Amino acid sequence: MYKILKMEGRAKRAHMETVHGNIETPVFMNVGTAAAIKGAVSTEDLQQIGTQVELSNTYHLHVRPGDEVVKKMGGLHKFMVWDKPILTDSGGFQVFSLAGLRKIKEEGVYFHSHVDGRKIFMGPEESMQIQSNLASTIAMAFDECPSSVADRRYVQNSVDRTTRWLQRCKDKMQELNQREDTINKHQLLFGINQGAIYEDIRIDHAKRISEMDLDGYAVGGLAVGETHEEMYHILDEVVPYLPKEKPTYLMGVGTPANILEGVERGVDFFDCVYPSRNGRHGHVYTNHGKMNLFNQKYELDPRPIEEGCQCPACRHYSRAYIRHLLKAKEMLGMRLCVLHNLYFYNNMMTEIRTALDEGNFASYKRAKLAGFEEYDKKE
Repeated sequence: MYKILKMEGRAKRAHMETVHGNIETPVFMNVGTAAAIKGAVSTEDLQQIGTQVELSNTYHLHVRPGDEVVKKMGGLHKFMVWDKPILTDSGGFQVFSLAGLRKIKEEGVYFHSHVDGRKIFMGPEESMQIQSNLASTIAMAFDECPSSVADRRYVQNSVDRTTRWLQRCKDKMQELNQREDTINKHQLLFGINQGAIYEDIRIDHAKRISEMDLDGYAVGGLAVGETHEEMYHILDEVVPYLPKEKPTYLMGVGTPANILEGVERGVDFFDCVYPSRNGRHGHVYTNHGKMNLFNQKYELDPRPIEEGCQCPACRHYSRAYIRHLLKAKEMLGMRLCVLHNLYFYNNMMTEIRTALDEGNFASYKRAKLAGFEEYDKKE
């Protein structure tokens, strides 16, 4: 069940109930591709830093350890010891990111595993079966994510096929949710809007998939090469054609500024590898912009990454110490930076929800964006 609690313009503040607990939106999902956050972050850590939803990758878990293994272990929640909602993407993005290792046909996609080269076939039914074995809270429909620079004819054909695949996903999930041996018989299905940067294709696709009455709707295929302005324009045009009374998910986005812009345009769900990836390279987010802790100027800096931050890194350690760990290639350095970044994102979502509750999101967004520019001017 999804219920809008408050709106400010198009921005939505909502509450969603699932079989694995409630989700307060807007929400940032913490990305644990292979059932773990990169950077030695445990599910206990995720509880501590205010994570609501964890996201794992269907393709990667199918390759290793195998979704049948996860099913035999009681599903992803038991396997990784996480009792809150999990969203699994469909493997569709790997159709885009592993372009050199795959072949797309009407029935599905033929891959070569990036791990050992073995042949893999994944179509809508296979993706749904894998996600059912993983027993995630929310499963994503299997789609193709065309390049943002693909020509119009290719994009139109791709989107038409993605629509046909979505119907197959829906039919398969209904069947799986009724099976005796299915772990999560209440698994939800989100469809994905595609169309690169062709707004008319996007809008037409949004209308078509809205008629399928799914549990939620995602906008995919953005943040893959187009400009931020193009992305915001597509959201302006497309989100109004997706059902307002269902959750809206902007896939793979993004920076803190992207998230603020997305919320303003009616997006509920976000995910991105930025906080963990940047953290592993010593780049940390603050209310004043992004810092590179490898910089010499932090060598003798006794302050936490950010004054007043309540993350596990800032409560105990100095910039100087974390910089030393990073320079010495100690894993603790990466871990502390990742924890800080994920806490920063999760905490920013709490602030966004509070601002929407209080009706002052517009002023909050302005102040937040102004703060992010401070380091850009200094560094």
